[in-house]
Order: sequence, then C-alpha cells, then structure tokens
Amino acid sequence: MSKALVIVESPAKAKTIEKFLGKNYTVRASMGHLRDLPKSQFGVDVEKDFTPKYINIRGKGDIIKSLKSAAKGADKVYLASDPDREGEAIAWHLAHILNIPEEQACRIEFNEITKSTIQSAVKHPRPINMERVDAQQARRLLDRMVGYQLSPLLWRKVRKGLSAGRVQSVAVRIICDREKEIQAFVSEEYWSVTAKMREKPKSALFDAQVILIDGKKAKIDNVAQADSIKGELEQAEYSVVDVKRRERRRNPAAPFITSSLQQEASRKLGFTSRKTMMVAQQLYEGLELGSLGHVGLITYMRTDSVRLAESAQQEIRKYVELKYGEIYLPEKSPVYLNKKSQDAHEAIRPSSFELPPDKLTKYLSKEQLRLYTLIWERVIASQMTAAIYDTLTVDISAGRFGLRATGSTVKFAGFMAVYTESKDNEEKEKDITLPALTVGQTLKLDKIIPVQHFTEPPPRYTEATLVKVLEEKGIGRPSTYAPIIETILARGYVLRVDKKFQPTELGFVVLDLLKQYFKTIVDVEFTANMENNLDEIADGKGSRVELLRDFYSWFAVDLAHAEEEIGHVELPVQVSDVQCENCGKYMVVKHGRYGDFLACPGFPECRNTKAILKETGVQCPKCAGNIVERKTKRGKIFYGCQNYPICDFMTWDIPLKENCQICGAFMLKHNLKNGLFNTLCSNETCVTRPVVAEKKVADNTKKAKTVAKPKAKIKIKPKTKTTTKAKEKIETE
Repeated sequence: MSKALVIVESPAKAKTIEKFLGKNYTVRASMGHLRDLPKSQFGVDVEKDFTPKYINIRGKGDIIKSLKSAAKGADKVYLASDPDREGEAIAWHLAHILNIPEEQACRIEFNEITKSTIQSAVKHPRPINMERVDAQQARRLLDRMVGYQLSPLLWRKVRKGLSAGRVQSVAVRIICDREKEIQAFVSEEYWSVTAKMREKPKSALFDAQVILIDGKKAKIDNVAQADSIKGELEQAEYSVVDVKRRERRRNPAAPFITSSLQQEASRKLGFTSRKTMMVAQQLYEGLELGSLGHVGLITYMRTDSVRLAESAQQEIRKYVELKYGEIYLPEKSPVYLNKKSQDAHEAIRPSSFELPPDKLTKYLSKEQLRLYTLIWERVIASQMTAAIYDTLTVDISAGRFGLRATGSTVKFAGFMAVYTESKDNEEKEKDITLPALTVGQTLKLDKIIPVQHFTEPPPRYTEATLVKVLEEKGIGRPSTYAPIIETILARGYVLRVDKKFQPTELGFVVLDLLKQYFKTIVDVEFTANMENNLDEIADGKGSRVELLRDFYSWFAVDLAHAEEEIGHVELPVQVSDVQCENCGKYMVVKHGRYGDFLACPGFPECRNTKAILKETGVQCPKCAGNIVERKTKRGKIFYGCQNYPICDFMTWDIPLKENCQICGAFMLKHNLKNGLFNTLCSNETCVTRPVVAEKKVADNTKKAKTVAKPKAKIKIKPKTKTTTKAKEKIETE
C-alpha cells in the first residue's frame, strides 16, 4: 500500500487531518513559512527584474530536515497550506525545498476541516497556482522596498525605532485626518422642543416633537427662541391632522467575512482584531471535544465571500425549522452578493450544524465559546425571515407649529429571535407604543420640554470603525488589519484611549514628513488601486515585474530627493510643571513602551524619571494621600495611592468624588457590560454593601472558584485591597 505525506501549516491542524485520512497518510506541520527574504539585508535585486533573495528561515532547520526525511519515504506529497495567496506561497516554498516540480499536482486545499472535505481534497490535487504566488510575492516585495528603504530614512532624520509601511502609513493618515477634523470642528448650539401629551385625561403620555414652524422645517438656534415657542405651545390647541400606519421589514445581515467578523467581535465582545483572528484560527484548526476527538469547528476565517454552500443552507433550514418553527423560514434561502468578484471560499460558518454552542460549553474556553457563538448566531440568522415592525406616524397641528409622534413595535421578530447586528454609534431600537389616534382628534397637553443640544465632531475611530473604513477604502486585506493596528500602536504613532485611536505628536510629525516627500505612498486612492493591481496579478491579468518596475521608477526618485532635502527633524518637547528633585529642571514628557512618563531634560547627567499620575481628586482611605490612575504592564487601568509602595491601597473600580449618604466614604463606579455600571460604597463594612455568601461555581478549564453571591441589586463587589499579584503588576515608571 502506498504511503502519502500531507504537509499543513500548524500541528493542531495536522492532528485533526491525520485522524480523518487514516494510517496510509502521514501529516506533518511546516509551522508557517520556511523560506523568506533575509532580515539583515534588502534581499531584492532591483537590477535583475526585482528578483527576490529567499533563504531558509533561521531556526527552521530541524523542521526542514524532518520534512525532507518524511518526503523521501513517501510515494506522494500533498501540500495543504492555507487556501489563500499566503498559503499558496508557502506551498511554493515547500515545493522548492522538497524538489517537487512546479507542474506536479501536489497542491490540495480545503475550506473546512471535516472528514468528507479532507478526503475529497486529497482526491483532487492540482499544480501550484503561480499567479497567486506572483501576487503574494509582489505584495511582499513592495512592502520590503518601502519598509527597508523608508524606515532607515526615518531613523536618521527623526529618531530610531520608527517605521513606515506601504499600508500602515495610510492607516495613520486616516486616523490623523479624522483628528484634524475634530480639532477644526466648531460646535453649534441648537434646540429641540418636545410636547408631552395624552389622548385623554389619565391616559398614557407620549412624545411629539416640533418639526415645522410656519410650514417650514423647524430650526431653533437659542434659548430665547425655544422659550418663545414653549410659551406659544402652552396656549395652543392640539389636533391630529394625519395618521400613517405601515409595516417595515428589517432583513438579516449577511454571514461573516473576515472584516465583518473583526468589526462585530470588537463591538459585541470587545475583542481586538488580533485577538479575533487568533481565536478564530483555533476554532478553524480544531479543538478536543471529548469522545468526538479533535474537531475543526468553523470554515476558513480569511475570506471576502458571503456565499454559503447549498449543503450548509439546507442544514441551517433543518435546524431553524426544528428549533424555531417553519414560520421563521423564508420560501427560498437568502442569497447575499459579494462586493468583489473573488469567490474562492465560503463565508465564515460552523463546519457542522450538529454542534450548537450549548453543546460545547465544557470544551471551549470562554473566548472561544463567545466567538463561536457569535459566528453560529450570525449565520443561522442570515437564513431566517425578515423582522417585521408595525410603525405609526402621527402629525399634529398646534397653531403655526407642526409636531410629529412616531411609534414602532415588533410585530414578528424573525431573525432577531436569534441575532441582531450591532452598529457603530447607534442607540438600541426600542419599542414605542402610541395610542390608536384618528384624524381630527383633539389631544391634551401635559407639558412642553425644550432641550439644548450641540453639534458634535465626527468621532475618533474605534477598532471596529477603523477596520470598516480600511475595508471601504480598499486599504490592505482583511488578514492584514490586525498587524497594521498592532504596528501603528507599537511605533507610538497612535494611542488607544477609551477604546478609540488618538494620534500622537510623533504620528503627526512622521505623517507630515511622508506627505511632503512621499505623497503617493500615503495617498489613499493609490494604495487602494495597488490592491486592485495585486488582484489582477492573482487573476492572471497583470505582471509582477511590471508592477514593481512602475512603482520603483518614481519611488527611488522620491527617496533620493528626501535624503538630500530632509535635515534632522526635532520632535516637539512637552514641558511639564513638575520640577526634578535632583537638579530643579522642569521635567519633560517622554514616550515609553508602557506609555508616557516624565524624564529630566538633563539626561544623561540626571537620569531621574517619574510616572505621569492622573489624579482622581479622591483621598486614600488608608493614608489620606491622593488616589491616582495607574496602569498594569498590559495597559489595564486601576487606581491606587500615589504613596505606593508605602501605601498599598488599590481598586479596579473608578473612585468618585461623591460620598456615601450612610457612612460618608467615597463611592466607586463599577463598569458592567454594554456601557452600564453600578455605583457602590468603597467601605466594605457599610450597610449598603451586599451581604456575602459563599457558593461554588464550576469552571470549564480551571478549578472551581469561590465567588460572592450578592443579595442586593449591586451585583459585583469591587476589590479594594492589594493582592500580591496586583502589586507585581503596578507600573512604577
């Protein structure tokens, strides 16, 4: 019987696949790339059609030796790296290392790790797709040319440790441009006037807002106008002039693609893009599920396609009919259109619909279960009927004013019985019920409420909104969003403040430099067009060499010009009002690995540094010192006494200036999920605190933990004492 070798990227995947293929197959892992451009040199021969210099990656020698040995003893070798351009390039490098001819049918790929899919894949091998390989090489060489020639320029002209990338620089520009919009924004005052009224005495109140004044759209600029309108409305008579009833349908969202998964995981779960992709990789490669063994739980998570296989659609329909009833099934399975022409893979979905999340609770970690549940609910909902709302719009006349009341109630939940897509900066839709009003009916006024508002600047980008705008503008690929974000944070170009990206002074300085001397590199449209050019190479419609030649022809000129013209760039120094205890000089703000800190400008003669402490205005209950905001080495915020380590008071909850009405101790704000919070007394012995009862709670992966069971409405008791572990985490820079 012949023996076959299958080479995949990860050991977890190898374990699952070997079980499916049986004893005549040996499965080994390459652990990702085995060959790459050298780190210590440019590695691109510009004079010879941009020929790359590939070398075996340092530290991969034992893996290469092991794979060569396994290949010698095999009758067939199948290269089963991931089903994307990066995976195609890994297969090409493996073929080179193992001396497999390019034309040999050695490449297999699969979108999900299930027995039937894997067994089918080994029956249909194909040659390596060199067009995909060329597209990946073009991207790699473009990034190498920009990174290895532009970054050293920044080291020489600005400061060491900086970097400039073909895509990361555009991401920084998007964030900086938004910040400039915010800085330039001028807030304008406006008012709304709402009438609270009822159908008849003692009936329920409802709201109607002024929308027309003298037949024109209402525009109320100041308090004087608002008060004048209020006075008139208080004397007016109210009559219903129009009633419109209609049904509104809300359709489900498409199944996840890579970018939408990252956005929704950020909004619903608070995951970074990096964390989302890491956990999704674990679900894809497979996990131990008791008697079922090692099982791959989702399809490939790097995809631009919203398509579902017909077999998957049928499985979902069976599940929905059994779980929710036939009324939740549309006549035909919904079909979603892809934004781009590529349709190599399915959307992200569970590999088997016989494994709902509630069956996997004891096998998955908390993060794995949350992400799997999100994927499960999204794809199930995508194949269900639309939600139906009953809406009612009532127009009301009051003298020269026109008011409008709107109501909306869910008539049929449809897909919303399973899942509702979240939106950025969107308030949750609530049911608003209006009475059954008729045209000509008079209404009773309860009171008039004028409310002052101010226009707001565009919001800073969150991880979800940044990923969304990168996708909309065609910047990078979904698989690159996570490393882009990690890089610009690590380089200090942007900070993540309250889950929003805020550019630093360094980010502005570097961006302004790039815009002056390398305006094409940071041009959004150019970067998006480059992605289209790479897609054309992958489709066999473009040339890698021509693309690189066209790019380098002007990039080399810009590079030489910048080298001559740019002098040393002095970064602006932010001087604080804190004097150095050693030499008396005013300390300056410096940027470190764990954030900003104060340093003496007399360095190296004076090496004094201090942490920048944000005061809360609340006194420490132990020593009467100030409680300040601190950060752990992982960036998590907590609050402790400024006299640490002499005083060890700390809490994870936010100290408030208000005091407890019972004992006088300061209050704490304890954040819950979805923007909610509790306030509770910092004094553990206060009668307002919940009574603690012990109970055991089972944990899936760890030993049982003892937790507090509150009897009052306050659900969580804050930690106000410093544990040894917490002390070790305190950042004292």
